[in-house]
Amino acid sequence: MNYNVKRRVAAFLAVPALLLTAACGSDDESNGDAAAGVAEVKGKFGAKPEISVPKDGEPSAKTETKTVLEGSGSAVKASDFVRLDWTVEKWGGAEALGGTWAAPADGKTPRRQSVDQIGKQSQQLPAKVLDAVKGKKPGSRTLVQGTAGELIGQGLNTSSGIAAKDVLVWVVDAVGAATVDAKAEAKGEQAASEKGLPTVKAPSQKAATITIPENTKAPKDLKQQVLIKGSGKKVEAGQGLIAQYTGVKWEDGKKFDSSWDHGGATAFQIGTGSVVVGWDQGLVGKNVGDRVLLVIPPALGYGASPDSELAKNTLVFVVDILGAA
Repeated sequence: MNYNVKRRVAAFLAVPALLLTAACGSDDESNGDAAAGVAEVKGKFGAKPEISVPKDGEPSAKTETKTVLEGSGSAVKASDFVRLDWTVEKWGGAEALGGTWAAPADGKTPRRQSVDQIGKQSQQLPAKVLDAVKGKKPGSRTLVQGTAGELIGQGLNTSSGIAAKDVLVWVVDAVGAATVDAKAEAKGEQAASEKGLPTVKAPSQKAATITIPENTKAPKDLKQQVLIKGSGKKVEAGQGLIAQYTGVKWEDGKKFDSSWDHGGATAFQIGTGSVVVGWDQGLVGKNVGDRVLLVIPPALGYGASPDSELAKNTLVFVVDILGAA
Protein backbone atom coordinates (compact mmCIF):
# COMPACT_ATOMS: atom_id res chain seq x y z
CA MET A 1 0.00 0.00 0.00
CA ASN A 2 1.15 3.48 -0.73
CA TYR A 3 -0.21 5.45 2.21
CA ASN A 4 0.01 4.68 5.93
CA VAL A 5 -2.08 1.51 5.84
CA LYS A 6 1.00 -0.63 5.39
CA ARG A 7 3.29 -0.24 8.36
CA ARG A 8 6.98 -0.07 7.71
CA VAL A 9 8.32 -3.52 8.49
CA ALA A 10 11.94 -2.44 8.82
CA ALA A 11 11.73 -3.21 12.54
CA PHE A 12 12.64 -6.81 11.86
CA LEU A 13 15.36 -6.00 9.35
CA ALA A 14 18.76 -5.63 10.96
CA VAL A 15 20.17 -3.45 8.19
CA PRO A 16 17.18 -1.99 6.33
CA ALA A 17 19.37 0.72 4.77
CA LEU A 18 20.90 -1.96 2.55
CA LEU A 19 17.63 -2.87 0.96
CA LEU A 20 16.99 -0.19 -1.55
CA THR A 21 17.03 -0.08 -5.34
CA ALA A 22 19.05 -1.83 -8.02
CA ALA A 23 18.52 -2.90 -11.60
CA CYS A 24 16.70 -6.18 -12.17
CA GLY A 25 18.44 -9.28 -13.44
CA SER A 26 20.56 -12.21 -12.26
CA ASP A 27 23.70 -13.37 -13.97
CA ASP A 28 24.35 -17.03 -13.44
CA GLU A 29 22.60 -20.14 -12.21
CA SER A 30 23.68 -23.62 -11.25
CA ASN A 31 21.84 -26.51 -9.65
CA GLY A 32 24.74 -28.73 -8.71
CA ASP A 33 26.92 -29.03 -5.63
CA ALA A 34 28.52 -25.95 -4.11
CA ALA A 35 31.06 -24.55 -6.55
CA ALA A 36 34.39 -23.01 -5.62
CA GLY A 37 33.84 -19.55 -4.26
CA VAL A 38 30.11 -20.04 -3.65
CA ALA A 39 28.55 -20.28 -0.19
CA GLU A 40 26.97 -23.55 0.87
CA VAL A 41 23.42 -23.64 2.21
CA LYS A 42 21.99 -26.38 4.41
CA GLY A 43 18.60 -26.89 6.03
CA LYS A 44 15.07 -27.86 5.10
CA PHE A 45 12.60 -25.56 3.42
CA GLY A 46 10.55 -23.80 6.09
CA ALA A 47 13.49 -23.70 8.49
CA LYS A 48 16.13 -20.99 8.77
CA PRO A 49 18.94 -21.82 6.33
CA GLU A 50 22.48 -22.43 7.52
CA ILE A 51 25.05 -20.60 5.41
CA SER A 52 28.72 -21.52 5.36
CA VAL A 53 31.66 -20.49 3.18
CA PRO A 54 34.81 -22.43 2.28
CA LYS A 55 37.59 -22.00 4.85
CA ASP A 56 40.29 -19.71 3.54
CA GLY A 57 38.38 -19.59 0.26
CA GLU A 58 37.79 -16.52 -1.84
CA PRO A 59 34.28 -15.70 -3.06
CA SER A 60 33.49 -15.93 -6.74
CA ALA A 61 34.30 -12.77 -8.65
CA LYS A 62 30.93 -12.77 -10.37
CA THR A 63 27.34 -12.77 -9.18
CA GLU A 64 26.10 -16.32 -8.62
CA THR A 65 22.51 -17.53 -8.51
CA LYS A 66 21.84 -21.11 -7.50
CA THR A 67 18.73 -23.20 -6.86
CA VAL A 68 19.39 -24.88 -3.52
CA LEU A 69 16.03 -26.67 -3.21
CA GLU A 70 13.56 -27.30 -6.02
CA GLY A 71 9.89 -26.53 -5.41
CA SER A 72 6.80 -27.81 -7.17
CA GLY A 73 3.81 -26.41 -9.01
CA SER A 74 3.69 -23.48 -11.40
CA ALA A 75 6.82 -21.38 -11.81
CA VAL A 76 6.73 -17.76 -10.64
CA LYS A 77 6.12 -15.43 -13.57
CA ALA A 78 6.85 -11.78 -14.19
CA SER A 79 4.37 -9.59 -12.23
CA ASP A 80 3.31 -12.48 -9.94
CA PHE A 81 2.81 -11.71 -6.26
CA VAL A 82 5.12 -13.71 -3.99
CA ARG A 83 5.52 -14.35 -0.27
CA LEU A 84 9.11 -14.91 0.72
CA ASP A 85 11.35 -15.88 3.59
CA TRP A 86 14.90 -14.62 3.34
CA THR A 87 18.14 -14.00 5.13
CA VAL A 88 21.33 -12.18 4.14
CA GLU A 89 24.87 -12.52 5.47
CA LYS A 90 28.22 -10.99 4.63
CA TRP A 91 30.70 -13.53 3.22
CA GLY A 92 32.42 -15.00 6.28
CA GLY A 93 30.37 -12.87 8.64
CA ALA A 94 28.34 -15.75 10.17
CA GLU A 95 25.56 -13.43 11.37
CA ALA A 96 22.40 -12.40 9.59
CA LEU A 97 22.29 -8.77 8.52
CA GLY A 98 18.53 -8.96 8.05
CA GLY A 99 15.73 -11.36 7.30
CA THR A 100 12.37 -12.80 8.19
CA TRP A 101 13.28 -15.66 10.48
CA ALA A 102 12.89 -13.89 13.84
CA ALA A 103 10.15 -15.53 15.91
CA PRO A 104 7.29 -13.24 17.04
CA ALA A 105 7.42 -12.19 20.67
CA ASP A 106 4.07 -13.78 21.54
CA GLY A 107 5.02 -17.13 20.04
CA LYS A 108 1.65 -17.33 18.30
CA THR A 109 1.50 -14.73 15.54
CA PRO A 110 2.90 -15.91 12.20
CA ARG A 111 6.31 -14.56 11.33
CA ARG A 112 6.47 -11.44 9.22
CA GLN A 113 7.57 -12.27 5.71
CA SER A 114 8.24 -10.27 2.59
CA VAL A 115 5.28 -9.89 0.22
CA ASP A 116 6.30 -8.44 -3.12
CA GLN A 117 5.40 -8.31 -6.78
CA ILE A 118 7.98 -9.49 -9.27
CA GLY A 119 9.20 -6.54 -11.31
CA LYS A 120 8.11 -3.94 -8.76
CA GLN A 121 10.33 -2.25 -6.19
CA SER A 122 10.51 -4.08 -2.87
CA GLN A 123 10.83 -2.39 0.51
CA GLN A 124 13.09 -5.19 1.69
CA LEU A 125 14.92 -6.89 -1.18
CA PRO A 126 17.21 -5.49 -3.88
CA ALA A 127 15.70 -5.85 -7.33
CA LYS A 128 18.32 -8.36 -8.47
CA VAL A 129 17.60 -10.59 -5.51
CA LEU A 130 13.83 -10.42 -5.98
CA ASP A 131 14.21 -11.03 -9.70
CA ALA A 132 16.06 -14.29 -8.98
CA VAL A 133 12.77 -15.75 -7.72
CA LYS A 134 11.24 -15.46 -11.19
CA GLY A 135 11.05 -18.88 -12.83
CA LYS A 136 11.26 -20.70 -9.49
CA LYS A 137 8.43 -22.78 -8.06
CA PRO A 138 6.81 -22.40 -4.63
CA GLY A 139 8.84 -24.43 -2.17
CA SER A 140 12.13 -23.50 -3.83
CA ARG A 141 15.16 -22.06 -2.06
CA THR A 142 17.49 -19.80 -4.02
CA LEU A 143 20.97 -18.48 -3.23
CA VAL A 144 22.09 -15.15 -4.67
CA GLN A 145 25.69 -14.17 -4.04
CA GLY A 146 27.49 -11.07 -5.21
CA THR A 147 29.06 -7.81 -4.15
CA ALA A 148 26.92 -5.24 -2.41
CA GLY A 149 27.75 -2.80 -5.18
CA GLU A 150 26.53 -5.18 -7.87
CA LEU A 151 23.38 -6.41 -6.11
CA ILE A 152 22.26 -3.19 -4.47
CA GLY A 153 23.84 -0.58 -6.71
CA GLN A 154 23.43 3.12 -6.02
CA GLY A 155 20.95 2.38 -3.25
CA LEU A 156 23.73 1.05 -1.00
CA ASN A 157 24.16 3.07 2.19
CA THR A 158 27.83 2.61 3.04
CA SER A 159 27.30 4.13 6.50
CA SER A 160 25.65 0.82 7.39
CA GLY A 161 29.11 -0.72 7.54
CA ILE A 162 28.83 -2.56 4.24
CA ALA A 163 31.16 -1.49 1.43
CA ALA A 164 30.42 -1.88 -2.26
CA LYS A 165 33.14 -4.54 -2.57
CA ASP A 166 31.78 -6.67 0.30
CA VAL A 167 30.24 -9.95 -0.83
CA LEU A 168 26.70 -10.64 0.40
CA VAL A 169 24.95 -14.00 0.45
CA TRP A 170 21.15 -13.99 0.19
CA VAL A 171 19.00 -17.09 0.65
CA VAL A 172 15.39 -16.65 -0.45
CA ASP A 173 12.54 -19.15 0.01
CA ALA A 174 9.51 -18.84 -2.25
CA VAL A 175 6.76 -19.66 0.26
CA GLY A 176 3.77 -18.77 -1.90
CA ALA A 177 2.86 -17.16 -5.21
CA ALA A 178 -0.26 -15.98 -7.00
CA THR A 179 -1.10 -14.49 -10.38
CA VAL A 180 -3.61 -11.64 -10.21
CA ASP A 181 -4.34 -9.09 -12.91
CA ALA A 182 -3.66 -5.53 -11.83
CA LYS A 183 -7.21 -4.55 -12.90
CA ALA A 184 -9.00 -7.43 -11.19
CA GLU A 185 -11.96 -6.65 -8.93
CA ALA A 186 -14.63 -8.48 -6.95
CA LYS A 187 -17.53 -9.71 -9.06
CA GLY A 188 -21.15 -10.26 -8.08
CA GLU A 189 -24.22 -8.50 -6.79
CA GLN A 190 -23.37 -6.04 -4.07
CA ALA A 191 -25.46 -5.98 -0.91
CA ALA A 192 -26.76 -2.74 0.55
CA SER A 193 -24.83 -1.41 3.53
CA GLU A 194 -26.24 -2.17 6.94
CA LYS A 195 -27.98 0.60 8.86
CA GLY A 196 -25.56 3.15 10.24
CA LEU A 197 -22.70 2.14 7.93
CA PRO A 198 -21.38 4.10 4.95
CA THR A 199 -22.88 3.41 1.54
CA VAL A 200 -20.65 2.21 -1.27
CA LYS A 201 -20.68 2.67 -5.02
CA ALA A 202 -17.90 0.78 -6.75
CA PRO A 203 -17.67 1.63 -10.46
CA SER A 204 -15.57 -0.82 -12.45
CA GLN A 205 -11.87 0.02 -12.67
CA LYS A 206 -12.18 3.04 -10.40
CA ALA A 207 -11.84 3.89 -6.75
CA ALA A 208 -15.00 3.23 -4.78
CA THR A 209 -17.21 6.15 -3.76
CA ILE A 210 -17.87 5.85 -0.02
CA THR A 211 -20.54 8.08 1.54
CA ILE A 212 -20.59 8.59 5.29
CA PRO A 213 -24.12 8.59 6.82
CA GLU A 214 -25.26 12.05 7.88
CA ASN A 215 -25.69 12.95 11.54
CA THR A 216 -24.16 9.66 12.62
CA LYS A 217 -21.34 9.29 15.11
CA ALA A 218 -18.43 7.09 14.19
CA PRO A 219 -18.64 3.66 15.84
CA LYS A 220 -16.24 2.98 18.69
CA ASP A 221 -15.72 -0.64 17.69
CA LEU A 222 -14.62 -2.30 14.46
CA LYS A 223 -17.50 -2.70 12.01
CA GLN A 224 -17.32 -5.04 9.06
CA GLN A 225 -19.66 -6.24 6.35
CA VAL A 226 -19.18 -8.49 3.34
CA LEU A 227 -20.79 -6.61 0.46
CA ILE A 228 -20.01 -9.22 -2.21
CA LYS A 229 -19.58 -12.84 -1.16
CA GLY A 230 -16.71 -14.60 -2.90
CA SER A 231 -16.32 -18.31 -3.50
CA GLY A 232 -12.56 -18.63 -2.98
CA LYS A 233 -10.58 -20.03 -0.08
CA LYS A 234 -10.54 -18.43 3.34
CA VAL A 235 -7.74 -16.01 4.03
CA GLU A 236 -5.37 -17.25 6.74
CA ALA A 237 -3.12 -15.23 9.03
CA GLY A 238 0.37 -15.04 7.58
CA GLN A 239 -0.68 -15.17 3.95
CA GLY A 240 0.09 -12.49 1.42
CA LEU A 241 -3.31 -10.98 0.66
CA ILE A 242 -3.79 -9.39 -2.79
CA ALA A 243 -6.43 -6.69 -2.97
CA GLN A 244 -7.93 -3.54 -4.41
CA TYR A 245 -8.90 -0.99 -1.78
CA THR A 246 -10.20 2.53 -1.25
CA GLY A 247 -10.02 4.40 2.05
CA VAL A 248 -11.78 7.53 3.29
CA LYS A 249 -11.98 9.37 6.60
CA TRP A 250 -15.26 9.15 8.50
CA GLU A 251 -14.89 12.71 9.74
CA ASP A 252 -15.03 14.40 6.33
CA GLY A 253 -15.60 11.57 3.85
CA LYS A 254 -12.44 12.48 1.94
CA LYS A 255 -10.48 9.77 0.17
CA PHE A 256 -6.92 9.46 1.41
CA ASP A 257 -5.80 6.46 -0.63
CA SER A 258 -6.83 3.86 -3.20
CA SER A 259 -5.00 1.07 -4.98
CA TRP A 260 -6.70 2.26 -8.17
CA ASP A 261 -4.66 5.45 -7.89
CA HIS A 262 -1.40 3.48 -7.76
CA GLY A 263 -1.60 0.99 -10.59
CA GLY A 264 -4.20 -1.41 -9.24
CA ALA A 265 -3.92 -4.65 -7.26
CA THR A 266 -1.46 -4.59 -4.38
CA ALA A 267 -0.38 -7.10 -1.75
CA PHE A 268 0.52 -7.18 1.93
CA GLN A 269 0.91 -9.79 4.64
CA ILE A 270 -2.19 -10.18 6.78
CA GLY A 271 -2.49 -11.22 10.40
CA THR A 272 1.09 -10.36 11.40
CA GLY A 273 0.91 -6.72 12.42
CA SER A 274 2.24 -5.57 9.05
CA VAL A 275 -0.95 -3.56 8.50
CA VAL A 276 -3.27 -1.76 10.91
CA VAL A 277 -5.04 -3.94 13.47
CA GLY A 278 -8.43 -3.29 11.89
CA TRP A 279 -7.26 -4.93 8.66
CA ASP A 280 -5.83 -7.93 10.48
CA GLN A 281 -9.02 -8.41 12.48
CA GLY A 282 -11.39 -7.64 9.65
CA LEU A 283 -9.85 -9.57 6.74
CA VAL A 284 -8.44 -12.77 8.22
CA GLY A 285 -11.12 -15.42 7.74
CA LYS A 286 -12.77 -13.69 4.80
CA ASN A 287 -12.84 -15.39 1.39
CA VAL A 288 -11.02 -14.68 -1.83
CA GLY A 289 -13.56 -12.89 -4.00
CA ASP A 290 -15.15 -11.00 -1.10
CA ARG A 291 -15.74 -7.26 -1.15
CA VAL A 292 -15.50 -6.10 2.46
CA LEU A 293 -16.56 -2.84 4.09
CA LEU A 294 -14.48 -1.96 7.15
CA VAL A 295 -15.01 0.88 9.63
CA ILE A 296 -11.93 1.11 11.84
CA PRO A 297 -11.80 3.27 15.00
CA PRO A 298 -8.54 5.09 15.79
CA ALA A 299 -7.53 2.52 18.41
CA LEU A 300 -7.42 -0.14 15.67
CA GLY A 301 -6.00 2.24 13.09
CA TYR A 302 -3.31 4.80 13.88
CA GLY A 303 -4.33 5.89 17.35
CA ALA A 304 -1.11 4.50 18.77
CA SER A 305 0.96 6.48 16.25
CA PRO A 306 0.49 10.15 17.21
CA ASP A 307 2.79 11.31 14.41
CA SER A 308 0.44 9.88 11.81
CA GLU A 309 -1.90 12.39 10.20
CA LEU A 310 -4.62 9.73 10.52
CA ALA A 311 -4.06 9.12 14.23
CA LYS A 312 -7.40 10.63 15.27
CA ASN A 313 -9.46 9.46 12.32
CA THR A 314 -11.94 6.65 12.00
CA LEU A 315 -11.01 4.95 8.74
CA VAL A 316 -13.48 3.50 6.24
CA PHE A 317 -12.26 1.00 3.67
CA VAL A 318 -13.74 -1.01 0.86
CA VAL A 319 -11.48 -3.97 0.12
CA ASP A 320 -11.77 -6.44 -2.76
CA ILE A 321 -9.90 -9.65 -1.85
CA LEU A 322 -8.44 -10.92 -5.12
CA GLY A 323 -6.07 -13.67 -4.04
CA ALA A 324 -3.64 -14.97 -1.46
CA ALA A 325 -0.03 -16.07 -1.81
